[in-house]
Amino acid sequence: MLAQWQREHGDVVHARIRPEHFVMVSDPERVRELLVANHDGLIRWERGMRVFSRIHGHSVLIAEGEAWHGKRHTLQANFSRSEALAFVPAITAAAERAMARWPARSEAWPIEDELTSLAMTVILHMVFSEGIGEEALSVARAVRVLGEAANKDMFLPASGPDWLPWKRARRQSLALLNGLIGRHVAARLALPRDAWPDDLLSRLLDQHRLDAAAWPLRAVRDECMTAFLAGHDTVAATLTWWTWCMAANPDAQAAAREEVNRVLGEAAPTAGHLASLACVRRTLQETMRLYPAAPVLFSRRSTRPVALGPWLLPEGVMFTVPVQLIHHDPRWFPEPGVFRPERFDPAVTTIPHGAYLPFGAGPRVCLGQHLALTEMTVVAALLLRRWAVSAPEGMVPPRAVMNVTLKPDRPLRLRLSVPPA
Repeated sequence: MLAQWQREHGDVVHARIRPEHFVMVSDPERVRELLVANHDGLIRWERGMRVFSRIHGHSVLIAEGEAWHGKRHTLQANFSRSEALAFVPAITAAAERAMARWPARSEAWPIEDELTSLAMTVILHMVFSEGIGEEALSVARAVRVLGEAANKDMFLPASGPDWLPWKRARRQSLALLNGLIGRHVAARLALPRDAWPDDLLSRLLDQHRLDAAAWPLRAVRDECMTAFLAGHDTVAATLTWWTWCMAANPDAQAAAREEVNRVLGEAAPTAGHLASLACVRRTLQETMRLYPAAPVLFSRRSTRPVALGPWLLPEGVMFTVPVQLIHHDPRWFPEPGVFRPERFDPAVTTIPHGAYLPFGAGPRVCLGQHLALTEMTVVAALLLRRWAVSAPEGMVPPRAVMNVTLKPDRPLRLRLSVPPA
């Protein structure tokens, strides 16, 4: 529908869908103008935030204004580029342990489930200094149930109470995740301070000890929940699509593997290796272009008049930024349906600012973008060194569906084999 609007009416489209005035912005220059220059005149769609607050509480994902600014400032240092690079040994160790259990060959390996479990392990280690263990599959199911329920709820005028019989799965899934977070917080508080590991939970609990009014335990739990959910779901979705792109594009897969073998040899990846894995990084960038984890950014509402190009739009307008539509625009990405990692080569790229938004833009750009890129590069390199991936015989290509993040319409399974010498 959004693509049809763009074809018929251009890059800035006004639609009256009572009681709202919607404006879709798909021009890169106007997108940056909206999200960067006008960020202080926007809030996220209230209904969407109410739905997500039932899972995330009042975390940095949900908060607005000064509350958001304070949370973002406190959390920023934990997700900096240097912190992400310092985490490379832990990512490598988690990935090596997980992949050691994968078979050398498989005709239909449940690669999406395995990558989701790995992504959970990595983010839980960053947040709690522990992995996911035997809970991985049940937690993954709970995340999927909550995502599906949130997608449905957002487009209803109100959410019914969780005690309703048909909300049993949602109720149980949320209880499972709350239990996971709560157990870690309680276990940490039971230890003396000098026994706490240096992780996100300890740093948040230190904030609680310094200022319990600003950082009550409820706020600590909320941030841990958001870090866990946002920190694994988008990474798992992108790595899943990346394996499909590798399976569907064997020449790109071979080129990336050659780079991995040349740069790493048999060595474990380190922070120093990442800059040299440019080909691997470009395959990930192109995957995020084709299959952005957030195909449409959270809609924003203007809280004051907003100047956008030649227009002055009033307070109360709802703005939509269709990331996937922009990523598939042939003006910015020639042959947009073709997997071409070389388009991200800095020596030849002509991608305008605002045309590539896998992590959003402006002050609310994804907090975990450095950690996500670092983790995905390490995992991709280790996977390429051990296996070649391809589509099982007779496999129908996966169809992308929206479930909070963009995922295959059915759990992805791929053939694993020993890579060619």
